[in-house]
Amino acid sequence: MYEALSFIERMPKAELHLHLEGTLEPELKFELARRNGVDLPYGSAAEMRAAYGFHDLTSFLAMYYEGMKVLLAEQDFYDLAMAYFRKAHSQNVVYAEVFFDPQAHTTRGISFDTVIGGLYRAQQDAAAGLGLRAQLIMCFLRDMPVDSALRALEQSLAHRDKIVGVGLDSDEQGNPPVKFKEVFDRARNEGYHLTMHCDVDQENSVAHIWQCLNDIGVERIDHGSNCLEDDSLVQALQSSGIGLTACPISNSYVSDGLKAPEIKTMLDRSLLVTVNSDDPAYFPGYINENLAAVTDAAGLTKQEVVQIARNAFTIAWIGEAERARYLQQVEAYADSSEP
Repeated sequence: MYEALSFIERMPKAELHLHLEGTLEPELKFELARRNGVDLPYGSAAEMRAAYGFHDLTSFLAMYYEGMKVLLAEQDFYDLAMAYFRKAHSQNVVYAEVFFDPQAHTTRGISFDTVIGGLYRAQQDAAAGLGLRAQLIMCFLRDMPVDSALRALEQSLAHRDKIVGVGLDSDEQGNPPVKFKEVFDRARNEGYHLTMHCDVDQENSVAHIWQCLNDIGVERIDHGSNCLEDDSLVQALQSSGIGLTACPISNSYVSDGLKAPEIKTMLDRSLLVTVNSDDPAYFPGYINENLAAVTDAAGLTKQEVVQIARNAFTIAWIGEAERARYLQQVEAYADSSEP
């Protein structure tokens, strides 16, 4: 019997579903608040952390957006991203594709250039200093108007070389994927990769996943465990090779559990499911803790844990030579570890 936690901790990994704004730990939030003269409604980081009592997606988002007010200058965005990259590196993440939400900042008067400037500088320093390769994915906020998303897309074009793809996040209720078809068609024409959130147990979850496939033409689905409710949808995901980026610990805060049995079923049905940490400052647990939680809850074997790691590199937005190198690292690690 292998020692699961030790095996997970040492395994080379890719993370594909991580919101940089969701890595804003209370300690850094207080540091940035002091730097920028921002008042916070808590006396300490511990008090703030204790207030994170989310019970659904809406209650989480209210705290999530409120916390962003401390992010004002380019250095703030740099510090935010570098804190995550250091943590990810400590957990043997060797490659990451990370989300950011420009509209959440530009609507506060922060320029797109300020946001991307800090994040991109951190990305470069993480590669040079940590050996961690990262790429940036710009998310549109689905509970804002389409015109706002189009403006964000247009603002991004001056930084096209710094952004690998676009996604869609925030409150899904009343905001189906097809609402943003025009935006995603334009993004595809500009050369961006495409992904969309289909959050767990939302209204019309299955219909929204179908829209992502048939109307938008995404390459990945973020979350997406409700696909198991429709066997024809599972078959479509299998045949198309669409990846799914599951986030077990965050599932347990906004739904009825980790969705560990669903993740195990997705593996059993040869879906390209991955495990990620989503917003780990709010849903406590980075990638190792997420992998450990689902492994323990679902009784995953060593081979299944390796398959999750393999899936992440398989669906990453990288070239085939780079993909082959990462996959070889995973295989070499698996082969060298004790049975």
